[in-house]
Amino acid sequence: MKHPEMRARGLSRLARTLLVTAAAMPAMNGVFAADTLRFGTDPSYPPYEYKLPDGHLAGLDIDIGNAMCAAANVKCVWVESSFDGLIAGLQARKFDAINAAMAPTAARRAVMDFTPPIYPADVRLVAARDSCLMPDTASLAGKRVGVLQGSIEATFVKTNWEAHGVLVREYQDQDNIYADLVNSRLDATLVLGSAARLGFLAKPQGARFELVGPRIEDPSILAAGSVIGVRKGDTRTLQALDSALARLKQDGTISRLEKQYLGDGQAPK
Repeated sequence: MKHPEMRARGLSRLARTLLVTAAAMPAMNGVFAADTLRFGTDPSYPPYEYKLPDGHLAGLDIDIGNAMCAAANVKCVWVESSFDGLIAGLQARKFDAINAAMAPTAARRAVMDFTPPIYPADVRLVAARDSCLMPDTASLAGKRVGVLQGSIEATFVKTNWEAHGVLVREYQDQDNIYADLVNSRLDATLVLGSAARLGFLAKPQGARFELVGPRIEDPSILAAGSVIGVRKGDTRTLQALDSALARLKQDGTISRLEKQYLGDGQAPK
């Protein structure tokens, strides 16, 4: 999935974004005056955000976003982007908020404000059942690990594993990571456990693979949960989202959607 970062989800374009957005954007935002809220998302991360055969968007984050718009009495508009282009798109005002299983890392907080966490992160390593690999540098030295470009998983492996000989391969689409894993062009991928378990691992192409080792812990990078992000200083949009989210948590909508998409397993970024 894009999907908690979390597509738990880095710094590739964010570093440039930090340079061009040193000053916070104005808080006033015409979105609610127009009764429309534009969400940016990357629909390549099931079960959080993905496309149905007819081209319509679906997934946990999509349903949560639509429910938040209904609670705020505004129309939802979804704008598609690669994950590593979302922050730049937000700053360019292509949309008003990012809803894409994103984690609130310290670097992102420098240019964005966030809602409270919606669901927790569960970052795991996926590898072949007979690989004997584990999520540590001793096991993965010399191995090719695919990660989503701009994600917290990418930041984690480049910060903690790459210098120890792990061969990091970044992709713009998680589906391409899985394809290269199946075709032995990768040895493993780091991803939200729920995204793998309910997506790739539930399909015939994922039959030879599994979640290996324990959940990966790193409070400095693999943040506490998935959030929705707005431009720094856009208090109007943030307050509306916070209010809608609180209502959906109180009436059980968030719990119901988590169970619908994630079952009884741990929710994710």
